[in-house]
Order: sequence, then structure tokens, then C-alpha cells
Amino acid sequence: MPELSQDAERVRAPLPFGVAEVTGPSMVPTLRHGDRLLVHYGARVRRGDVIVLRHPFQQDLLVVKRAAERRDGGWWVLGDNAYAGGDSTDYGVVPDELVLGRVRLRYRPRSTARRSPLGLLVWLLTSARPVLSDRSASRRLRAR
Repeated sequence: MPELSQDAERVRAPLPFGVAEVTGPSMVPTLRHGDRLLVHYGARVRRGDVIVLRHPFQQDLLVVKRAAERRDGGWWVLGDNAYAGGDSTDYGVVPDELVLGRVRLRYRPRSTARRSPLGLLVWLLTSARPVLSDRSASRRLRAR
């Protein structure tokens, strides 16, 4: 189950930032299908951060998960949607070399249905949000 579009990987650019598109439900309600992410590649990862990583078994596939806990050998990652799967409960600890970066900002693309000035204003006020560290994933991990 892919989490990011295949063109999401950063091309060698002078800045350590890139844009990725979410495809899948595993991070709902934090991220939704179609959301765009501003990814800070090479950023230091802390527990609770939303991160972009290579899938441990399909390394050409990029996924977005929450870094729940630091363990020997890497990060234990979880999706915010407990019913979607596709996280460390399926594939174990993710090695550090597969973690690409930290998500800094989420924005939703403009809907073509909102063409009115009021619709544009609502989109401007609600489309972009910072993606903050949330400890709920690590609390869920301890509850299992």
C-alpha cells in the first residue's frame, strides 16, 4: 500500500526540502489522501515526528509514518490510523539509513469546486498546517 507518490523523492537540489503527495489512509486523521507534504530531508528525527522513509521490503517505495520509538537498529514507526496497517507492526524496526526526512508542513491542494471568493478564502485559511510531533502514536504503542 503506497503512502507517497513515486515522484516524491527529492532530486539532488541545493536545498534539503522537497514536496511529496500522500496516497493512502494510514496517517488519517493527520494526513489524508491527496495532501501535499513539505519534507525536510536529512533533518534530525525525534519521537513523535512524522517522517518519510523507504519501505524496508520495497525500497523503491516511499512511505510516511510517525516515529514512535527509538529502538536498537532504528525506529519503530506507526501510522496514525490503527486500522490501516503497513507500519512496524508488519515489518519491524526501520533502519536509520532508510529514514529520509521529517515532514514540516501539510497542505491540501485547491479544489476545483471552490471557485467563489469565499471558497478561495476558506481554502487559504485552512489548506496549510504545520505537522507537529504528537505523542499519541507512542501511547498507542505502549498499549499493545
